[in-house]
Amino acid sequence: MTAALLTPEEMGRADRLTIEGGIPGIDLMERAGTAVAKAAADLAPTGGRVLVLCGPGNNGGDGFVAARLLAEHGYLVDVYLLKDPAGLKGDAALAFASMNLPHKVLPDTVQVAGDLFEEAVAPDVVIDALFGAGLDRPLHGLAAMLVDVINSASAPVVAVDLPSGVNGTTGQIMGCAIEAHTTVTFFLKKPGHLLFPGRGLCGEVTVADIGINQSVLNLIAPQTFENGPALWLDHWPVPDPAGHKYARGHTVVFGGPVAATGAARLSATAALRAGAGLVTLASPPDALMVNACHLTAVMLKKIAGAEAIPELLADKRLNAVLIGPAYGVGPKTCAAVEAILAQDRATVLDADALTSFSEKPRKLFELIRKAKSPVVLTPHDGEFARLCPDLVDVDRLSRVRTAAVRSGAIVILKGPDTVVAAPDGRAAINANAPPWLATAGSGDVLAGIVGGLLSQGVTGFEAACQAVWLHGAAGQEAGPGLIAEDLAPALKAPIRELVDKSCVWGT
Repeated sequence: MTAALLTPEEMGRADRLTIEGGIPGIDLMERAGTAVAKAAADLAPTGGRVLVLCGPGNNGGDGFVAARLLAEHGYLVDVYLLKDPAGLKGDAALAFASMNLPHKVLPDTVQVAGDLFEEAVAPDVVIDALFGAGLDRPLHGLAAMLVDVINSASAPVVAVDLPSGVNGTTGQIMGCAIEAHTTVTFFLKKPGHLLFPGRGLCGEVTVADIGINQSVLNLIAPQTFENGPALWLDHWPVPDPAGHKYARGHTVVFGGPVAATGAARLSATAALRAGAGLVTLASPPDALMVNACHLTAVMLKKIAGAEAIPELLADKRLNAVLIGPAYGVGPKTCAAVEAILAQDRATVLDADALTSFSEKPRKLFELIRKAKSPVVLTPHDGEFARLCPDLVDVDRLSRVRTAAVRSGAIVILKGPDTVVAAPDGRAAINANAPPWLATAGSGDVLAGIVGGLLSQGVTGFEAACQAVWLHGAAGQEAGPGLIAEDLAPALKAPIRELVDKSCVWGT
């Protein structure tokens, strides 16, 4: 099973390669329409009324196929077209000719659009076959009127490919968009299914097999993925049955001043729970006692200032470093980050370690590019805007990709649709995070998980993706009402799941 996501352009290429390989396009359309008809039948009562709204392209062709099949199975089907069917081309024209059902072309008036939902003919289900993932301009005129009418009605909507008005590459709303109950897409998901706000309009997404062979991906070489075990399970750090804690790496978390010690402890505990063999919290002298009162398995090391960092990291066994959670903002933090990056360690820069470079992000990026080991940045939207203010208005996926190339780091842009991007162009969109993860300290736990995985030798992009998924899975495990302290214990269940999938004990 692949984790790849296809842009509309890549999906178009997959269609073309399949057709060139000997499968007629109309066959693909028949299979797509069949999946749409099934989804509509699952929502409508037997013999119920289905309203099918068809656009001028292949999305409309899928709608024609679905309409024909539903009518053949005894449903009452009303078909409305945006354009005169004389303008249909290719497979969509063939599907229309095969449909052989009464149909109407919608005039460009609000009144007629509203008449579609008169009480006497109110549909049980609406099929949105107006526009698919390839929409590249805002909806206007009759299409925009229909969106308002459909969204105001009570009938559930089955969207073909993507709800009309949602951009398949960015997830952005193109003027306005339909709110679907169910979305049926084909072959593979598109980024717009996972990126907000589009993700919030898709409802339940079903991926239908329409006969495209997975081998076409070798030619397309997609660079965008849905984050999950299918993407990175081969990189999961499997413990050696004959191993020991020193073989599982040693993460160092740099802690903040006495009045702000909790964030680093959350990170350190998460790093240990994520599998690091040892974790040390490097604590300022005045915070040592406070930290000692709260920690057991995490070790403590007193360290005073950036000048002591080279001596601490002279021990090569300390192979992963995290700095930033409540560390403090200012020149001293910049100096500490510079000292760490000079020591050739896998590094996570979070929170204050990012904000401290707000006035000189190029300096930070220069330091990262000189580093020989992977560096992971974990900003939320505010921190990202301070480092890359010129990218604020760029779509989310492009924004993170550009930042990764610019900085030379793996970038985790946190949010409900967290995106991870690497400088080589790969990007993964996360979809398993529950909304109750938006709580104080949650990001500190995520940073710690990244550090714990890096210490075990997981490569940068894979460690970041694993950590983001584990963070979401822990949030689901802890459930509503969680606080950050609940997350590290909740990692046990998803880690066990991954271990069961990846380990064959005794071989």
